Amino acid sequence: MTRKLFETDAPHPEPGNLTAFSGNRLDRRAEYRADDCISEALAIEGTHILAFAGAKLILKHDEQVLDPLFAAYELAELKPDFDNAILLGYRENGEPRVAIPVDVPAEELAGQYKPTDARALYREALIDAELQGEVAQAISLLSWNAANRFCGKCGSQTEMKIGGYKRVCTQCQHMMFPRTDPVVIMLTVDQENDRCLLGRSHHFQEGMYSCLAGFVEPGETIEHAVRRETVEESGIEVGRVRYHASQPWPMPHSLMIGCYSEAISTEITIDPQEMSDVRWFTRDEVRHMLDAGPDMKPFGPASGAIAYRLMKDWIDWPDEQSGVA
Repeated sequence: MTRKLFETDAPHPEPGNLTAFSGNRLDRRAEYRADDCISEALAIEGTHILAFAGAKLILKHDEQVLDPLFAAYELAELKPDFDNAILLGYRENGEPRVAIPVDVPAEELAGQYKPTDARALYREALIDAELQGEVAQAISLLSWNAANRFCGKCGSQTEMKIGGYKRVCTQCQHMMFPRTDPVVIMLTVDQENDRCLLGRSHHFQEGMYSCLAGFVEPGETIEHAVRRETVEESGIEVGRVRYHASQPWPMPHSLMIGCYSEAISTEITIDPQEMSDVRWFTRDEVRHMLDAGPDMKPFGPASGAIAYRLMKDWIDWPDEQSGVA
């Protein structure tokens, strides 16, 4: 049954839609932006703003309702930095969405505000899936703009253009565009023994196991990155690689590329610099891990994470393939 893993799109036609931060449906209008698009958007009645203290989204709360959407006049006491505002795009009804950093540190915000990092937004389901996607876009663009205020060629200051989607050097006119860092995350499967490979990074919460992962290096394909990272972290050799799903990951601006990979060796050799533990888990063990919480060890990643999606969909494959030869 599990041999179908590399020959079908089951159990979901597009599993990336089931991950956190994937619900963004804004029309970014990338080819139609002018340098005054921020001021134009802010002048439209009904424009909503996402405000950020550093990388934390600011939520308004009254002990019952959490609201991430601000009107411009509501930002005054937060000291908004309109010069570094980002035009995210437009909702289907034409409503602009803008992201604005504020100068009040998160720890100094008044009690009616709740600064929240991206992980908590999806783990605690504080905002809906579409807003999670908009927040991911905002965090990534704010981070990229903040890190590129000086030219990498001549060192002069750069200016933001077209609502945060381009920066131009004020001296040599060198142009820079937002970056996305590709990361492979893979569930390696030992098909003969019906088990998968999971590991613990040193920074993981005690008892948590997840998929192996690593950055794609320059001049490397996704498939080669999967094979290299797997053998580096676990000593396991990989044959076939199958793409499964992707996930925007605003930490600060990565794209997680989820794959299944086929183990062609089974003896684990851990790299202690990268991993604290790597081991094989049976299908039943993975099922229990995904149902467990942090108080039950071992446990798996949160349900919005792409690692959860890879593990859960591997478990679900036999049911989807029942009756298929």
